[in-house]
Amino acid sequence: MRQKRTVQSSIFERYVEHEIGSELQAMSAWLDDHPEMFEWIATDLESPAVRATGRLGLSCESVLRCAVLKQYRQLSYEDLAFCLLDSVCCQSFARLSTGWVPKKSALQAAISAISAATWERINQCLLRSAQKSKVEGGQMLRIDSTVTASAIHKPTDSSLLRDCVRLITRLLGEADEVADGVVSVPYCNHQRAAKKRVQAIQFGRGAAKRKRSYRELLEITQRSLGYLDRAVGILHPIRSQLGSDFDRWLSRVAHFKPLIERVLDQTRRRIIEGEKVSSEDKIVSLFEDHTDIIVKGSRDVQYGHKLNLCSGRSGLILDAVIEEGNPGDADRLLPMLDRHIAHYGRAPRQMAADGGYASIQNLKQAKARQVSDVVFHKKRGLQIEAMARSRWVYRKLRNFRAGIEAGISCLKRAYGLDRCTWKGLDRFKAYVWSSVVAHNLALFARLKPS
Repeated sequence: MRQKRTVQSSIFERYVEHEIGSELQAMSAWLDDHPEMFEWIATDLESPAVRATGRLGLSCESVLRCAVLKQYRQLSYEDLAFCLLDSVCCQSFARLSTGWVPKKSALQAAISAISAATWERINQCLLRSAQKSKVEGGQMLRIDSTVTASAIHKPTDSSLLRDCVRLITRLLGEADEVADGVVSVPYCNHQRAAKKRVQAIQFGRGAAKRKRSYRELLEITQRSLGYLDRAVGILHPIRSQLGSDFDRWLSRVAHFKPLIERVLDQTRRRIIEGEKVSSEDKIVSLFEDHTDIIVKGSRDVQYGHKLNLCSGRSGLILDAVIEEGNPGDADRLLPMLDRHIAHYGRAPRQMAADGGYASIQNLKQAKARQVSDVVFHKKRGLQIEAMARSRWVYRKLRNFRAGIEAGISCLKRAYGLDRCTWKGLDRFKAYVWSSVVAHNLALFARLKPS
């Protein structure tokens, strides 16, 4: 059972006379003015498996406040639990029931249940408040892209194969536990042999020696995969005796086996056959298989997801899109502009974007959408007179565009947008939007007129 609001906790609120305390108080006041958001949170937290009995747990209001506090101060769940126990300001902001502080596991379970769609909805509510307060009217728009990394190590063919062997061994151990007392699951643990080959590949000299080690590592991985197929063949006929634990194990095998086969295939093609494999066909992680390979310009390869961000004159993030794959910036300008028009009901008066978004077609289409001045950081063959009404306006908008770089830097340094620490694609999107909401709420608290 879960309440939507925390009952009578506001009479105990106390904020210290400090910059952070003042910001938390202003953020808390805005959350109080929009109780409809707690209904959205309640929808995400509802679970048919939980009966309406027992302890009340965290209210929907406290879940949202704890989530904002976590991203605002960039706390781990363990640190968040300590701050809620130790800090008067944090307790006041989180609206916890008197004398009770949730553990990190309870915080993680509740906060991770908030969907990306709900976070985006909260951000739109915040932007409407900014528009009403005349903090941000959406009349000036700047667009840029960045990359948020996934929680994976830098992938190599050898490390991925070793991950395959480790994962298969783990699955076989789970199968042995599921079938304990019913039937035995025969297999050999090849993790040491795989580790030895990986080290030979990393530190060996000569392409011929490394290729031989790769062949042996491929053989070890294929042999381990054969043990897994044999385990499925042994356990499936006695499925009725093993119960739901076997069904859960079988679903994990069905999820990971195609990924393991893809790793084996791409390694054979790349290392053994010398074929060039396109980034769309590659897999860079077994556990975060949604991760894209992103190359921006001539810079280093990054592993995560590309983000297109829109910012206004106030510095608030007006929109964010987590892209699939690595689309070109020029292909994303008009969709981002159309989203802005849909949110605000009108086109911005002026907009500026990085040079990667520049094209004659984009300029014409943006002007056709009633945008007066459309400026790109690099001209790319476009005339200044075609982009802006004067050179002075062009310089002003070009300098205005540079401000979004500072906003992106702040999001990455202070709000964790540099690297997502949550697992899965849905959690990745929720993490990005939670960082955006925390950033916007803190900035709005500073900019809002008293």
